[in-house]
Amino acid sequence: MAEVAPGKIQIMRVSFAALAFLIIFFHLLPLDTQARSWAPPDLILCLAMAWSLRRPDYVPVLLLILVLLMADLLFHRPPGLQTLLVVLGCEFLRSRSQPQHETTFAAEWLSVALVITVITLLNRVTLSVFSIPRAPLSLSGIEMFATIATYPLVVLFSQTLLGVRKLTAAEAEILEARK
Repeated sequence: MAEVAPGKIQIMRVSFAALAFLIIFFHLLPLDTQARSWAPPDLILCLAMAWSLRRPDYVPVLLLILVLLMADLLFHRPPGLQTLLVVLGCEFLRSRSQPQHETTFAAEWLSVALVITVITLLNRVTLSVFSIPRAPLSLSGIEMFATIATYPLVVLFSQTLLGVRKLTAAEAEILEARK
């Protein structure tokens, strides 16, 4: 019951935004000014998907849009494109997750991997259609695989250190009754 307390939910929402802005901050630090031949994983995407699957009440759509749009603007990406794709991906994953039916982590990871792959491909196709400059295909592929490989670590971090666990059937029922 304490896991669905309104105060706890608000604290976790602020925690999600703070973690996302911390990731953005460290990504923007000028630690290495040389061009890299590899791309780091998209930790905000991993965080958004892990929290959306495990505790959708911690990551409402409006918060997700605000955080991702800020990331688009600060990373000099086309504003709204990555945001739209990630929000649609997270909502797709939310609609498929059911707290009553426990799924294995392998099945969850596979579905997240497929959604990340679709997001990457749709992003590249959309940028191509509108003739917007984009990263080389190899860098996009490296980022996609790194993001997929990093997802279990983000889930482990979220679950062990932050306490973001899957909803039980009773907690899901309580949250539905509040809506």
